[in-house]
Amino acid sequence: MGTRPLLNRRLDGLGTTIFAEMSALATATGSINLGQGFPDTDGPEEIREAAVRALREGRGNQYPPGPGIPELRQAITEHQQRFYGLAYDPDTEVLVTAGATEAIAAALLALLEPGDEVIALEPFYDSYAACIAMAGATRVPLTLRAPSFRPDIDELRALITPRTRLLLLNTPHNPTGTVLAPDELTAIAELAVAHDLLVVTDEVYEHLVFAGAHHPIAALPGMRERTVSISSAGKTFSFTGWKVGWVTAPAPLVAAVRTAKQYLTYVSAGPFQYAVAEALRLPDAYFEDFRADLRRKRDLLAGGLASAGFRVFNPEGTYFITTDITPLGEKDGVEFCRALPERCGVVAIPNAVFYDDQEAGRPLVRFTFCKKDEVLREAVARLARI
Repeated sequence: MGTRPLLNRRLDGLGTTIFAEMSALATATGSINLGQGFPDTDGPEEIREAAVRALREGRGNQYPPGPGIPELRQAITEHQQRFYGLAYDPDTEVLVTAGATEAIAAALLALLEPGDEVIALEPFYDSYAACIAMAGATRVPLTLRAPSFRPDIDELRALITPRTRLLLLNTPHNPTGTVLAPDELTAIAELAVAHDLLVVTDEVYEHLVFAGAHHPIAALPGMRERTVSISSAGKTFSFTGWKVGWVTAPAPLVAAVRTAKQYLTYVSAGPFQYAVAEALRLPDAYFEDFRADLRRKRDLLAGGLASAGFRVFNPEGTYFITTDITPLGEKDGVEFCRALPERCGVVAIPNAVFYDDQEAGRPLVRFTFCKKDEVLREAVARLARI
């Protein structure tokens, strides 16, 4: 093959995700995996049965429509209206995707040109960096710094240049658990309008806000026409393996995203789409109980981590708790996480992998609490050995 590198230089340095590495380490050592954010219990039984029913009735066993089945697109529009007062046309302003990950990839590939700049909240979910790189664009981090992990609006204003094309937002934010407040969203929206920027917003944890509420930026003045809103069923209904996500946006933006998406997976998850359509129509009590249960699990793990000596940054939302390991006499989160399974049989994720600013993330470690109570209690007991 000669001396030419096999890997596209745009992907240089990305390699295997930290989630694959740490999950493999959990398996190899028999450790409790509090690294990757997937529940260890299934979601509502009636929704699982809805998927089984669709399979048996032959609905979705062949290629579903490219934009998604009409039943799901209608349910998505009802969800956006029900929770946020946002009206979308199910035929032209909704696109079903293979999870939020594909939606993000398709949106960035469709909307970015080589040389464009994308401002993203740092630390950022690892697929953001890969998708921006594949589009040939440049990521520009707006760093959320401990202990508050709030965006600095003045810093954001200073980061915008003539090459800035798009703001990539994530709220509730993974990994910090920050939920952008109405005043922060308003300030960001005013900058987006003033500079005629597109906004892509990842809202997969929209129903996991433990105080207050999630506020979509698309609902603010001047934002609907420039915002691609992304969410998915995996986190809200605890069926992460189904990979059913969606985009809501004005028709021209959805058409652009669909153009890229059709050459990625084309379609996916046919029978599961019918089940998710039913899930989105579950009563308010489901969403309230789900949130309360995760809040209780958060508090259980946060208390155990604090007792073990970690500095705990209590999250406002998501599945995750960010901690500082320096009170334990540790400095490097990557080294700490690689040694943790042998030390006490628990796996976590080093936040540094989500940062361009390595020093800002070096002492930070993320744990997930979307696990059974008995698993969390055992993890807390093991972490006490530190």
